[in-house]
Formats: sequence, C-alpha cells, structure tokens
Amino acid sequence: MHNVFDMTLAVFDRAALMLICLFFLTRSRQFRRLLQKDSDAHTPLELAAVTAIFSLFAIFGTLSGINVEGSLINVRTIAIVSGGILFGPWVGIITGLISGTHRFLIDIHGVTSIPCLITSIIAGFLSGYINLRVKKQHHWKMGIAAGMLCESLTMVLILLMSRPFSLGLDIVMIISAPLILGAISIGPIVLLVQSVADEKEAIAARQARLALDIANKTLPYFRNINAESMATVCNIIREDINADAVAITDTKNILAYVGTGADQYNIGHEIISENTKEAISSGRITIKNNDEMDRTPQIHSQMIIPLWEKGVITGSLKIYYCHAHRITYSLKVMAVGLSQIISTQMEVSRAEQLREMANKAEMRALQSKINPHFLFNALNAISSSIRINPDTSRQLIINLSRYLRYNLELNDELIDLRKELHQVQDYIAIEKARFGSKLTVIYDIDDDISVSIPSLLIQPLVENAIVHGIQPCSGKGVVVIAVKRLGSKIKVSVKDTGQGILQSVIDRVANNEMPGNKIGLLNVHHRVSLLYGQGLQIRRLEPGTEISFFIHQDDKRP
Repeated sequence: MHNVFDMTLAVFDRAALMLICLFFLTRSRQFRRLLQKDSDAHTPLELAAVTAIFSLFAIFGTLSGINVEGSLINVRTIAIVSGGILFGPWVGIITGLISGTHRFLIDIHGVTSIPCLITSIIAGFLSGYINLRVKKQHHWKMGIAAGMLCESLTMVLILLMSRPFSLGLDIVMIISAPLILGAISIGPIVLLVQSVADEKEAIAARQARLALDIANKTLPYFRNINAESMATVCNIIREDINADAVAITDTKNILAYVGTGADQYNIGHEIISENTKEAISSGRITIKNNDEMDRTPQIHSQMIIPLWEKGVITGSLKIYYCHAHRITYSLKVMAVGLSQIISTQMEVSRAEQLREMANKAEMRALQSKINPHFLFNALNAISSSIRINPDTSRQLIINLSRYLRYNLELNDELIDLRKELHQVQDYIAIEKARFGSKLTVIYDIDDDISVSIPSLLIQPLVENAIVHGIQPCSGKGVVVIAVKRLGSKIKVSVKDTGQGILQSVIDRVANNEMPGNKIGLLNVHHRVSLLYGQGLQIRRLEPGTEISFFIHQDDKRP
C-alpha cells in the first residue's frame, strides 16, 4: 500500500510539473494570444504548435514514468485529454496518435504497449468530443471523468491481453489506483489554461468601457461634422489610448490627423494611403505591427479600422504608435468597439443634418404658401380704398412695399420678435383701412423680452383672428397680441372677440388636416411643431378665440 501511495504522489508530482510549465507558457504574449482566440480562428500553424507542445508533454510523461513489471506509471493520458479539451479534436487526436505510437515503439513487446496505444488514441477522440459538445464551464469535470475512464479502459485491456493473466492482474493491482486518481490533475490544468482564455472577456469588458468613455467625450463634436470637430475627436482618442497619432478618413481623403507627423499632411486634401485603400476595399481591419511608414518613418505600428454607415464603408479610423508591436489584442477590441460607435454617431449626425435640411425646406415651403395668401388680402384692401382716399392708399402701398421688401431680405435665420411685430403692424395698417373703427388691435408685450423667432409666425394668426373672427361679426371687435414671460417659457398669443372658432376646426388642426380655408392657421401649426416640438394651442372663448404657442428661452432652430 505504501508503494501505491508513493506512486500516486509521483503521478501528481509529474502532473504538477506539467501544470507549472503551462503556467509559464501562459505568461508569454504569443501563447496568451493563442488562448484568447476563438477555437475556429486558430491557423493550421498555431494548431501544429499547440499539438507539438502537448505531444512533448505526453512523451515526457511516458519517458519519466515509473516502471512496474513492464508497465509505466505516467501522465501521458493527462496531457492528451488536456490538449484535446483546450484546443479541439485535432490537437487531441494527433497528440494521442503521436504519444501512443511513441509508447508502443519504445516497448513493442511490452505487456501494456498495445493497451496504452489504443487508449491514447481513444483519449484523443474523447477529449475532442468534449471540446465540441460539452459546455465550457463543465470541461474540467468532464476532463477528469474522461481521464479516469481512459485509465480504467487501459486496465481492462491489460487484463484481456496480458499472458499470463496473473501478470496482468499483478500490474493492474499496482498501477490502477495511481493512474486513475492521477486523472484528477486534468481538472486544475484545464481550469488554469481556461482562466487565461477567459481574460479575453474581462479585457473586452474593460475596453468596451473605455470605448464608451471616449464616445461620451466625443459625442458633442459629431453634431456638426467638419475638419475642426474631427480633429478634436482624434485628439480625444489619442489621449485616452496613449496613441502617438490618430486619423479619420473618408474613402478618398484624410479628414483629420493629430499627433506625430501631423505637419506632413495637407488635411482635407491628402489622398489616403495604399494600406488604407486596401482596408476600405476589403472591409477588414488592417494591422501593421512592425512596418515603417513612408511619410512618417518614426511610426512603426498602425491599425486601420473601416467605418461603416448603413452597410457601406464610408471611411476609416487609423491609430498609430512609434514603437513596434504596440497593437495588442485588447487595443484591437477597444478600437473595433470604438469604430462601431463612431460609425453610428456619424450616421446619426448625417441623418440629423438631413432632417434639419428637410425641416428648413418644409418651413420655406410653408412660408411661401403664406406670402401669396397675405398679398391677395393686402391688394384687396388697397383696391377698396384707392378711389375713396388716395392718401390712405399711398400709405397702404408704402406699408405693403416695406413689408414685402423686408420679407424678401429674410433667410432661414431667426429674427428678433420686435422685427416680426413690425411686419404685423404693416399688415394691420392695411387691414384697419378695410375695417375702420370696427377693428381695434391691442399690443400687450413685456418690455424685458428679447427672443428670436422665424418670420411670418405671428402675422397669420393675426390674419386668422381678423378675417375669421372679427369680420363675420356685425359689431366691433378687438384683437389682442400678447407676448408674456411665464417662468422659463415665453407665451405668444393672439386673442380676438369674434364669433369663436368651431371645435371641428380645432380638431382638424390638431390632426394636421386642412380646416376649410384656414391654410395660414395650419401652416403656422406645422412650423411651430417643427420648431418647438408642440403645435398651436387653440381655445374657444366666450366670445372669441385664443391661439397661442410657447417658446423656451434656450430653444434653437433645428
């Protein structure tokens, strides 16, 4: 029993030596990078290297085994099963074939040589199956079970093949316990190597957080994409990842470049390099980890990541380092995540710019519908008074020409509220010529209000109040134009004492439907909705109607 105990310790001792060797291997950059790759991403050369490593472990296990009546107590099976579980069936099967054949050849006529050959090959197939079919978190447990099963099968084959049977029985009685118990070592070996491979997920999480931090810092600069904003984005990225230079390109030119060698480029007009053209053409990340650039020979590491928008490559993000081999796996993970965020931000920015252009185009179209409507009413007013009172008509023409001249000078920019009220006053002057004493207009404007609004926003509301509110009534009417501060908002309202608006009209405007002949009212509702997010608020009074909208002091035109 003492001998069995000593031999069991010997098995664990050799397994521990294998574990130590693997530990030091996992400290090397190449082996860690190999572990952190997906199993289907290993190249044939990498698989061959790993197979060689575990085959050497298995052969060493055989050569360092303890001889027991022609049999060897060794850790060959531990190496085979560990390699197959960690790196897949090809590694397991080939390692089993190599080490099993070696075991057979060094003792062709030995009692246990054929059983060891058979179970070595079976161990390779079984470990490959575990790699493919068993969940990763259960690999270590299934590895122990597979090792014990293979060693148990070896014992059975020894009993069946040995002559005389008593010799096989003596061998099995001595070596079975050390070998079967020694299979427990497979668990720690698998867990050690997997712990290094699992660092990939931790690295990805850290780099994802870094990418999000950079995205948060750069987000404001994507609202208006230009050379200056792109340079700021590049500078933020360069500082946060300690790069020596960062660039952003489109498919033809360099849009921004900051850092080492920036003085060598004519930003905005510099043609992209052949490496960048290749990365954009292929859609794959290009890494040059020991390559001297023609324009900036001090740079020896670069990574080019294509930027995508709606499934189409629109440019690239380029990261540079002066020292060689600075493009690590973790940096690649971060850069890929960052490039995806940048692509999304650029796509959203372009969509926002297109939306802004569409809004401006729609507002210009709505405004163009209002102008002829007002002009028609103004000319009617002038024609009705030109024979009765020529002096009034001349003044009305002055009012109209001043209004039109001012309107022709307007663009998409906001105008001061006071200027808008001047337009309204010119309009009212024409309308008062039509209605005389029937129409009274009151201005209730807070003195301290300074706010900018688009042109022709208030005048159509005043026109609606006069034409559809005051005009149909037989008596006199009053229109109140008010601009009042209410906390952080400014309320603009036009109230009349006319016949009152119909509920059906209010409903149709709210549903963006044309309310009869009230085109001006619907147009203003559309424009206010586009500008301030909420349309007109229409309220029927007794008597009359109030139409209002709200402006926030920090509102800006979209």
